[in-house]
Amino acid sequence: MTYSSSAVYEINYHIVWCTKYRKQVMNDELKEFLGDQIRTIADSKEWEILELEVMPEHIHLFISAPPFIAPTDIVKIMKGVTAKRVFQKFPELRKKEFLGNHLWSPSYYIGTHGQVSAETIKKYIDGSSNKGRNSSTV
Repeated sequence: MTYSSSAVYEINYHIVWCTKYRKQVMNDELKEFLGDQIRTIADSKEWEILELEVMPEHIHLFISAPPFIAPTDIVKIMKGVTAKRVFQKFPELRKKEFLGNHLWSPSYYIGTHGQVSAETIKKYIDGSSNKGRNSSTV
């Protein structure tokens, strides 16, 4: 659990995004650079990386962020900043592989994960909504 001045939360996102055209361009040097950059971005935003895997053509990121940060903003920041930094450090990728400024595909996957199962939440909601009611009216 994470505590802020106005909230206690545990919001975890599994985010996956791919290179444009699913090109397998991430060699060991690029993988290490991207991992470092993603960690740097998360640290600067005070987001917690729970797991990170850089694959040849996609990235898996399991990250925790506060409830006032939209998950789409996390994706937009991660993809935008990493693309800019990759093209600065590896300008040959822009010319050779991607013919422009698009390292990442515009699409992505995002799922939410926490410590409580959906079944537990359903039982809690059902239980709290029935408190104080006569069970014959439900």
